Amino acid sequence: MSKPSNDAIAQLLVRLAQRIDPLQFAAANSADGRAWIANLPENLSAVCSQWHLQIDDADVHSGYHAVVQPVRRRHGTYVLKLTWPVDRAIDEARALAEWAGDGAVQLLDVDSDRGALLLERLDATTTLLDLNLTDAATLAGRLLRRLTVPAPDGLRKLTALVHDLPNSIGDRQERLSQPVPNRWIETSRSLADQLGATTTDRYLVHADLHYGNVLAGTREPWLAIDPKPLAGDAEHAVPELLWTRADELEDSASVRRLLEVIVENGALDAEKARNWCIVRCVDAWLWGIEHGLTEDPKRCQQVLQALL
Repeated sequence: MSKPSNDAIAQLLVRLAQRIDPLQFAAANSADGRAWIANLPENLSAVCSQWHLQIDDADVHSGYHAVVQPVRRRHGTYVLKLTWPVDRAIDEARALAEWAGDGAVQLLDVDSDRGALLLERLDATTTLLDLNLTDAATLAGRLLRRLTVPAPDGLRKLTALVHDLPNSIGDRQERLSQPVPNRWIETSRSLADQLGATTTDRYLVHADLHYGNVLAGTREPWLAIDPKPLAGDAEHAVPELLWTRADELEDSASVRRLLEVIVENGALDAEKARNWCIVRCVDAWLWGIEHGLTEDPKRCQQVLQALL
């Protein structure tokens, strides 16, 4: 197949420019990232030529760290994902290769130098956000269990990350003028210490398993995307499944019931899952304030009120 035409690339960039919001796209916030955006036409053309792809008429999408363009070639339709920073593609490719399509989107090819992944095309218009919360949590918990497989070499280790959390939480709490109740800070730091003593690096963890990252497919009804993988314990992945739809929960009892649904269907350790929810909600609350977010801290506060 020939390279994408200049007109096709120009049209793609117009659509992309309309969607890049500096608050929602990491590359727009640094000189290196803006250079990467400027080089998108060249990279897109090179990868399409390398993998014999044509740009599809379907629209381009952008996430915080990537653009995703539907493409096609003789034997089917796919999506081309270009990530920034480009080395993010390496760990994602490791995780997807390990899952080999079992519960996750299938990886067909990778160009690590350009941060490019060629992936199975799923239905980006249908996610677990479209289901009622209990059904979505049931499916997500079962998917989390399926994705808990031995970790491949080379991934970030959860044991190293949790080791730094107690000091990081305390330092940011002070720097941000103590936005989180101090008793919650102290509890989260104590629990982080406990988790540091019990956490392992045994398993591959999808470290961004929220409802919007599970898409409808044809090969399987639901498949996970965008893993941001770690080597650790599955319970680390639970908090996103609480806070990302916390505004749909009526009260603290609803939060606790949702946690029970996830734990039961994921065959998880209930105490460890609760502890990770507390630690990561405090961590995410502080991170949200640091990045000027308003909704995420509120959701984290709601979860913490239910669990503490």
